[in-house]
Amino acid sequence: MKMFMLKATFLAAIMFVSVLFGMQQANEGIQRMKGYSDDDFKSALTLSESEEGELQASVLGNDVSSHDLQQKKQKLEEMKAYNFFSSLGKSISEGLSGLTEKSIAFITELLTGE
Repeated sequence: MKMFMLKATFLAAIMFVSVLFGMQQANEGIQRMKGYSDDDFKSALTLSESEEGELQASVLGNDVSSHDLQQKKQKLEEMKAYNFFSSLGKSISEGLSGLTEKSIAFITELLTGE
């Protein structure tokens, strides 16, 4: 299950980066087709370094910082929202794990004759 989630997360990240790359290529193609640079068209992803040496990122013209991500994470933790499917999945996985352990123990007892 861990490998599946790892693969799915990796695949989603690759697709996200591919979409950003495609948007950047389309933006550059529009600029080449027009023959001049228009300030209304922003790059899909821009990375710049501030004077203090900090790395700043901008996605579709919106500034992204680690502080924004930390604030969102903190809000989610404060909400402590109940997710029915998450709790259902946890209970099913615990039940299946227990059932599997008991069945393996039973089979080994039969085979060893204890």
